[in-house]
Formats: sequence, structure tokens, C-alpha cells
Amino acid sequence: MRLGYLWAALLFAPLLHAGDKVSAQQFVDLQQGDSVHPGFRRAHAKGICVQGEFRNNGALAQYSSAQIFATSVTPFVGRFSLAGNNPTAPDLKAPVRSLALSFATSASEQWRIAMNTPPVMAVSNPQDFYQQLVAIKSGPKAIQTFFAEHPESADFLAWKDSYQPSGSFAAETYHSINAFYLVDDNEQRQPVRWHMKPTVSVTDDGLSGPNALHQELKARLAKQPVVFDWLFTLASAQDDERNPAIRWPAERPRINAGKIVITQWQAQQDGACHSINFDPLVLPSGISPTADAILRARSAAYAESYRRRAAEQLRGQAKELSND
Repeated sequence: MRLGYLWAALLFAPLLHAGDKVSAQQFVDLQQGDSVHPGFRRAHAKGICVQGEFRNNGALAQYSSAQIFATSVTPFVGRFSLAGNNPTAPDLKAPVRSLALSFATSASEQWRIAMNTPPVMAVSNPQDFYQQLVAIKSGPKAIQTFFAEHPESADFLAWKDSYQPSGSFAAETYHSINAFYLVDDNEQRQPVRWHMKPTVSVTDDGLSGPNALHQELKARLAKQPVVFDWLFTLASAQDDERNPAIRWPAERPRINAGKIVITQWQAQQDGACHSINFDPLVLPSGISPTADAILRARSAAYAESYRRRAAEQLRGQAKELSND
């Protein structure tokens, strides 16, 4: 971390206190730091575009009127990515891996999904999430203090302690993190979270190089599709769908909605995913958001990041990279 940015972060942090609102601009300023990479996302800057289709099995049709659960096959554009603001960062050092998908579910509707490897957030509101990012950038002692002051991080820390990174984007489990409502034809709402479960297991033995995961994925797709099972967990009345920091009990019902099948990849700057803002609040009829404040903060921050990189591309500031 550059010393100048560290000072900026430390000086800025006391401006926010419990209950203070934090803006999308403040989030994105913090994520991009003083090392701006024009034309790239401010978070999860390094990625690769993918394309494929969702093969629906009809199991969720009774819970949601969304067209995607009535149609047998829906194509998508997606993106695997890594946490951080550096589009050239080493693949294997990223603490979080991500998968985003965009479905065109009808002529007028889309469903955009942004998932991460952690199943929950460490905190329950945007203000504390901002302070968590400040602590991460300030160093190990600061983040240790932060977690000690936020007991709601217990589920996140338990996952973090047990997580073993795999040797492939194709072998990770990706979670919605936030909850949403499935809405049926009678306007009945069922709170759900979902995750995409890999159908392969891959260790990281033998992987090396700054683009190890990208190269592994390209080689894998040259031989066969990458497949995930799309599993939905149904909340009970005891679960608070507005709180993304609390993991729902393992005994909650799960429904397998079908398979996500990835067949192609493209370099992100030339690929179909590059121009997509994977805003998790872009939802079709039959899916609706909960009152989770972090869900709305994510949406606002994604929009601000998109606005900045789109303006940079328009001005011709974006640079081509050879890593993807």
C-alpha cells in the first residue's frame, strides 16, 4: 500500500461513525485507492468473460413466476473474477473469487447476479462494511480489532478459517450472499439464498504464475464444459432475510433448480461481459429484493464503478492487458 493512501484512509475513517451513511462514491474511492486502473472495475478488476446456458429442471416454477424457471434453456453472459482493484494481480493471492451472470429472460427483462465465495457478509450494514474495508487496508492489527468489535462476523470468520482455495474457478462454490424473494403467480413471497455448487474437485497442486486460474479455465473449457448445480435455500420464519451476516441453518430445505453450463470464454476487455454492470438489483418479474441495506449499497457502488470506467473508456484512457 502506498503511504499516501494509507494516510488518506486513516484520516478519512473517523469521519464515519455508527449510524452515519456512506455514499457509493466513498465506497468506490476506498476500493480504487490511489492506484487507478482506467477502464477497469474498481473492485474485482481482474476477470475473464464466459458464456453458456442455464438448463432449468422446473423445480422452482411453483415458487416464482420468473420466465427463467419456466423455460428449459436460458443463455447467459458471465464473468469469473478476483477481488481487488488491480487487473494484473496474481490469481492465487486473491482472498475472494467471484462469478457473475447476466440472463436476458425476455425482450424487456434481465436478471443479473453477482456471487462470491464467502456465503455471508462479515457485517450487517453498509457503514460497518465501509469500516471493515478501511481496517483491511490499514493492516492486520486493525482488522483484528475490527472483528473483535463486531461479533456478528462469527459466521464469516468460521467460513474464512475453513476455506481452502481450489485449483480452478470451476471448482469453487459461489454464493448469492444477500437474500432475495421468489414471487409466485399469487404474489406469495419466499425468501431464498442460492449458491452454485461445482461438479468437479480440483486441487491447486502444480498451479503457478500470475494468471494460473485463468490459464487453467481456458485449458479446461477447451476440453469440456464447466458445470455447476444451482441450489436455492428456502428461509423459514425464524430467518432474517435482511441480515446478510447470519448464515441460515444447514437443515433449511434446498431445491436444485438445474445446471449452469459454461462452454466458452473471452478476454474480458473484448468479451461480452465487459460492458455489463452486474448490478444485483437488476431483477426480472418473479424475483424481488429484500430490505437488506447492503444489497442496495452494492448496487449503488457497482453503478459508480461502472460510471467511472465507462467515462475513462470514452476518453480513450483504458489500457489493453495481455493477461486475459
